[in-house]
Amino acid sequence: MAEGNYIAQFYGKSQNYTEIPNEWYKEYNVKKGLRNEDGTGVRVGLTRIADVVGYDETEDGIKAIPGKLYYRGIDVEELVRGRKGRRYGYEEVCFLLLFGYLPKEEELEKFCRALSEFYEIPDEFVEGSILRMSGKNLMNKLQNAVLSLYNFDDEPDDTDVYDTLIKGISLIARLPAIACYAYRSKVHIYDRDSLFIHYAKKEYSIAENFLSLLRKDQKFSEKEAGLLDTILMLHADHGGGNNSTFTNVVISSTGTDFYSTVAGSIGSLKGPRHGGANIKAAEMMDAVLEDVGGYGASDAKIKAAVEKVADGKLYDKSGLIYGFGHAVYTISDPRAQILYECLKDVAAEKGKLNELDFYRRFETAAHELMEKRKGKALPTNVDFYSGFAYSMLGIPRDLYTPLFVCARIVGWVAHNIENKLYDGRIMRPATKYVGEKVDYIPIEKR
Repeated sequence: MAEGNYIAQFYGKSQNYTEIPNEWYKEYNVKKGLRNEDGTGVRVGLTRIADVVGYDETEDGIKAIPGKLYYRGIDVEELVRGRKGRRYGYEEVCFLLLFGYLPKEEELEKFCRALSEFYEIPDEFVEGSILRMSGKNLMNKLQNAVLSLYNFDDEPDDTDVYDTLIKGISLIARLPAIACYAYRSKVHIYDRDSLFIHYAKKEYSIAENFLSLLRKDQKFSEKEAGLLDTILMLHADHGGGNNSTFTNVVISSTGTDFYSTVAGSIGSLKGPRHGGANIKAAEMMDAVLEDVGGYGASDAKIKAAVEKVADGKLYDKSGLIYGFGHAVYTISDPRAQILYECLKDVAAEKGKLNELDFYRRFETAAHELMEKRKGKALPTNVDFYSGFAYSMLGIPRDLYTPLFVCARIVGWVAHNIENKLYDGRIMRPATKYVGEKVDYIPIEKR
């Protein structure tokens, strides 16, 4: 298009007027990406909800330590261990994050009943906002659906703390169904697949409902539901500094409605540097498997494939080994190890221990290569194993990141409320103008 050519000309010429040299950031003490020189994040708030620990701050600087994740001061590993044999691990975490303490059995039962009362979604919303308005990208569709819920709320602009809590709990309960309905609608419209809609069952946990809503026969095993429940627990929150949670707090600080804050967070989580990273890791492993000839490949072939990925000769040619490294964790991501241990039972049930072993061998080879080339292995993060977990559960790749939304929504709600209660000011950081001051030139003299 001619218009596009004009824009390209303007854009090329603009580089002479818009450049900001990299060294200026250091000169003016501006933290790129809100990160300090030592890699730590710039503090933008205080929280008692979650703590992401990857290093100690000492007099000599930053000291790397094994990673830990705490919800309200409790090690997430203990929470996962404590759910063994129980169905409502994620619901217990939701209660803990929202109310600040571990519930007694009777309190948890009442909370789960309250959640189940919100499972039902208005038929007109499902028909009008999802089935008749299918979307090619489910994250964009989730944004659209959440914003549409504004119209089904009697007081959508009420941002009172208690009202925000109720809206948040409602969304925690409804998002799994919305995500599954959006997926079924998409594959029906674009892939000509069969359309079926199941209804959430009040006696099911959120993890059980997700599997029931997704599958045509609505059947799942106890171990499958337990694995998904654990994944939801591990993704429920990750401190106030992660991009999507910070986005929620920033938007909320303006006084806008709750649905707008969640839509903004979903947009943030969609990015491949944030929630979309699990898809990149899964796609990379597809390329590796094709290159080495399957899960039975030798260690030598796996090592060669890792080198190809690192050299930019395999997958997306970026040279990045996806599923490794983290902004905070320096030695290990506790969620990755917890998930690996939980995967064993389901892998055994489904006869996929060989596939799980392949992932473990790839992980070892990747660490060895990093150690050899950089003198330090980046930690395996939860994204490396989550894709494999989802595939074992029969969850399509389109739903990987939407499922992340279903888990993280409780963290967004908790931080939204905390900020309303104890900060309350509009987020307004500063930038420094580094351009020149110039006189206006009348158009006829330019």
